[in-house]
Amino acid sequence: MAVELRRRLLWLIGCRVAAVTVLLGSAIVIQIHSPGALPVDPFFFLIGLTYTLTAVYSLLLRQAEQHRWIVDVQLGLDVLIVSAVVHMTGGVASSFSTLYMLPIIAASTIQSLRGGLMIGVLSSVIYSGLVWAQYSGPPPMSVVTGAEILPPERVALYTVGLNVFGFIAVASLSGYLAEGLRRAGQELEEASNQIADLQAFSEYAINSLASGLLTTDLAGRVLTFNRAAETITGIPARYAVGRGAFEILQLPPECSALFGPREQRPPLPRVEYVYRQADGRQIELGISTAILITPRGESGFVITFQDVTDARKHEREARIQQRLAAVGEMAAGIAHEIRNPLASMSGSIQILRQELPLTGEQAQLMDIVMRESERLNETIKSFLAYARPQRQSAARLDLRKAVTDTATLLQNSPELHETHDMKLEVPEEPVWCTADEGQMRQIVWNLATNGLRAMPEGGRLTLAVSTVSGDRESPGEALIVVSDEGVGIPSDQLEGILQPFRGGFSRGTGLGLSIVHRIVSDYGGELQVTSQPGHGTSVTVKLPLAPQPAEAHAALTK
Repeated sequence: MAVELRRRLLWLIGCRVAAVTVLLGSAIVIQIHSPGALPVDPFFFLIGLTYTLTAVYSLLLRQAEQHRWIVDVQLGLDVLIVSAVVHMTGGVASSFSTLYMLPIIAASTIQSLRGGLMIGVLSSVIYSGLVWAQYSGPPPMSVVTGAEILPPERVALYTVGLNVFGFIAVASLSGYLAEGLRRAGQELEEASNQIADLQAFSEYAINSLASGLLTTDLAGRVLTFNRAAETITGIPARYAVGRGAFEILQLPPECSALFGPREQRPPLPRVEYVYRQADGRQIELGISTAILITPRGESGFVITFQDVTDARKHEREARIQQRLAAVGEMAAGIAHEIRNPLASMSGSIQILRQELPLTGEQAQLMDIVMRESERLNETIKSFLAYARPQRQSAARLDLRKAVTDTATLLQNSPELHETHDMKLEVPEEPVWCTADEGQMRQIVWNLATNGLRAMPEGGRLTLAVSTVSGDRESPGEALIVVSDEGVGIPSDQLEGILQPFRGGFSRGTGLGLSIVHRIVSDYGGELQVTSQPGHGTSVTVKLPLAPQPAEAHAALTK
C-alpha cells in the first residue's frame, strides 16, 4: 500500500512540474508578443512558489506515506495557487479557471472519491468567494475606455454555476473512475497472486514427484523437464528443454514413430529398456506415455519414467528365493534317498576291492567308482548346506578373525599357486557381527576359492573387511570384500550366477555362490557382484553391524 501511495505522489509531483512549466512557457510567450497582457511579476512569483513547494513535497515524500494529511495540505495549497492565478488574471473573466480541474483530478487519483469531492467542494467555495469579492467591491475599470470590464452579474452567476457544476462533476467522475481502477487493480493483483501461487504450487508439485516427468510438443521437442528427470537422466533441464525427447530419453526403436503422423502413431504401452546416464552408468528405465490434451486438442505428449533398476533387481532376487525354497523342499526329500544307497554302494565296492583278486584294470575301475561316489557325496553335502543352512551357533563375532583364519587356511590350500598373491586388509578396530563363525568362514572360503580359480595364470586376491556407519535407526553395515584379477564375468551372465548349478569352473558343484547368497540372505544381508571381463571380479558381502560390546553394555544399563 505504501509503495502504491509513493508511486501516485511521484506521479502528482511530476504532473505538477509539467503543468507549471507549461504555464511558465505560455506566460513568457504572451509577455513577448503582448507586453502587459499578464501581471508578469505576481504570475512568475506564483510559478516560482509552486516550484519551491514541489521541491518541499519531494522532501516530505516519506512522511506523506505515514501522515495522509500532508497529501491533503498539498492539494489544498494547489487550489489556493490556482485561485491566486485566476484572481490575477481577471477572476470570473479569467481563462485559467479550468486549472481547478488539475488538483481535483489529482485528489481523485490519490485519495479516491472522497478526496476528489473534498477538493472539488473547496475549489467551488474559493472560486465562488473570489467572484463574490469581485462584485462586492468597486468594479475595475478599463484603462482605455473607462468602462467596467466585469461581465453582467447574470453572466457571472451563470459562469460560476457552470464552473461549480464542472468541478463537482469532474470530482465525481474522476473519483468513480479512480475507485473502479483501484478495484480493478486490486482484483488484477489478487488474480496475479493466485496465478503465481498456482503456478508455484504446480511447479513444486511436479518437482516433488519421485518419477521423472517431461512434456513435449507434437514434434517431440521437450517443453518441461522436472527435477526427478534431471536426477534420473543426469541431464540438466536447461540442456534438455528444446531438444528431442527421443534423443534425451534414448527411446527404443519401437517408439520411433511416436512423434510421427497421428495415423502412423503406435499404441502407447509401458516400455522398459536399458538407459545410459550422462556419467556412463547403465540403469533400467520404465517409461509411460500419454497424449497431452488441452482445450485446443492434442498439443503434445506427457512422458513419465522411473529408474526401475532396484525394483527389477529385487524381483530377480525374489524369483531366486522362490527357486531356493523349491530346492530346499526337494533337498529334504532326496537327502536320505541318495546318500544312504550311495553309502551302501561305496562300502560294498570298498569291501569287494579288498576281498576279490582284481586285475590292474579292474582295480582302477573300482577306484574310479569310489572316487566318483565320494564326489557325488560331497555334492549332496554342499547341496544340503545350500538348501538348509544352520544358524544354531550364531553369536557376537569379530569378522576380522573369521577372515584372517580363512586366509591362513588358504595359504595351505591346493587352490593357491605360486603365481597367486593374497592380500589381507582388515581394520585395527573390531568389526562385530552376530553370525555363526563357521558360516562366515564358509562364505570367505567359497568366495576366495572362486577368485583363485578365476586366475589360472595368477594374480592378486584381496580379502578386505570394513564398516559403513549408520544412523539412529540402523547401526550400520559390516562389509567383506573379496576381489580378484581373474577372467571376469560377462554382463549377460551376472544375473544368473547366484542360481544353483551355474558354476563356471570345471571343478566344483556350482553351488558356492548360491550357498553364500543363501547364508547372507538368512542374516538379513546383501550380496553384490561387480565384474569386468578380463579385469576381474569383486564380491561384496553386506551384513548388519552389531553394536560394540561397550555400546551394548551402555544400552542395557540405560
